[in-house]
Amino acid sequence: MSDAFTVLWTHDVCRALRKAGRVGERPPVAFSGVHSSLPAWTGAQAGHEVYALHVNRREVFVVSRMRVVDRGRRGCCGTASATWEEPAYSGHDDWWMLGAGGCGAEPVHVDATPVRFDTPVSGDLLARLTWRNRRGQTRQLKHVVDGRLENSVSLQGFYRLTPESASELADVTADAVSSR
Repeated sequence: MSDAFTVLWTHDVCRALRKAGRVGERPPVAFSGVHSSLPAWTGAQAGHEVYALHVNRREVFVVSRMRVVDRGRRGCCGTASATWEEPAYSGHDDWWMLGAGGCGAEPVHVDATPVRFDTPVSGDLLARLTWRNRRGQTRQLKHVVDGRLENSVSLQGFYRLTPESASELADVTADAVSSR
């Protein structure tokens, strides 16, 4: 299995997705950034999986499973803006809420599952999800109490999953697709 990562989509991002009518649609792009306003998709390469997670009322949901296609501007992104007042990625205006206007935003083209908010991560899985850093050190989520996430701080960012956790999240998304 190729590398897999998680990224937390905030309430603001998810609210904007709902308001723009993007639920049920497949995002073609997400955005990485150098500023803390955007997650830096450090380490993500073509073929890697990224699980967009959302926390709502202490429950964690997989919003979309994205396979990285490539990184960088291409024709679909639209022309580069001439001034800061113009949209940076006019070709992706429908998906602006994923960070197109963020400081130092760079497009990450993806092949994604449809955006949805009804694919929960079970409390058992939440307690055993594990991430690893480049040095091979692993960590689990903090603040998991009785299968619920009391504080999302340890999910905020862009983190590499262990192969076992990536496989389990793949099963969660596969189950969600097969139960439709």
